[in-house]
Amino acid sequence: MTETTAFPSARTAVITGAASERGIGRATADLLASQGWCVAILDIDADAAALAAEHIAATHGVQSIGVGADVSDQESVEAAIAAVESSLPPIVALANIAGISSPTEFMNETKEAWDRVFAVNMTGTFMVTQRVLAGMIERKLGRVVSISSISAQRGGGTYSKVAYSASKAAIIGFTRALAREMGEHGVTVNCIAPGPVDTDIMGGTLSEDRKAAMSKDILMGRVGRVDEIAALLAFLMGGQAGFITAATYDINGGLQIS
Repeated sequence: MTETTAFPSARTAVITGAASERGIGRATADLLASQGWCVAILDIDADAAALAAEHIAATHGVQSIGVGADVSDQESVEAAIAAVESSLPPIVALANIAGISSPTEFMNETKEAWDRVFAVNMTGTFMVTQRVLAGMIERKLGRVVSISSISAQRGGGTYSKVAYSASKAAIIGFTRALAREMGEHGVTVNCIAPGPVDTDIMGGTLSEDRKAAMSKDILMGRVGRVDEIAALLAFLMGGQAGFITAATYDINGGLQIS
């Protein structure tokens, strides 16, 4: 039987793609820091990551670092996680949020663009997760949460097309299979599937007209907010979520009813 390991008071959450002020990752980093987590922000924009970490540390009084990292590049991932491990307390949680969209219709998609979407959205999730799992397995404690999408469930229909939807569907299969392997090590693995949220991944800030158009089939009558997605992420990364694994959580205002 797997033993339950208590959460240490000094613990680190790694969040990829968390530098953007309007993004889900940044909202998650702020929320976790307010709960006492040390936070490592990994982002392709190293300067923005450093600035975000400085703001979080000053606001919440926790240790925080920002590291430039291309999640699609293994050497970059290795260097980034090594920097986190040498600077902060043990990594207890990982949020795989870094991702890119693709509004290109299938018959116009190129192999190069297809490969790039999968390299960031799926392969990046694989490489960062594999790198942090070694420490989690050793300590018999860990939380991994990755971002899928309602597009994976509905086959697009919001902004991005086939490449993005397929890469986000892969996240669901990855989560379920990895959870089977990690249970004996005390590590939970989950993902969330957000509906439309007002971030820049859907081609920039949403206008009021775009929000209204996207909201017409949403039961709650509006698009989501980043703080709402962050709240679910923070719960699944927390100490009370130790009996939740291999799950996909819909958070879409009722646009998709599973």
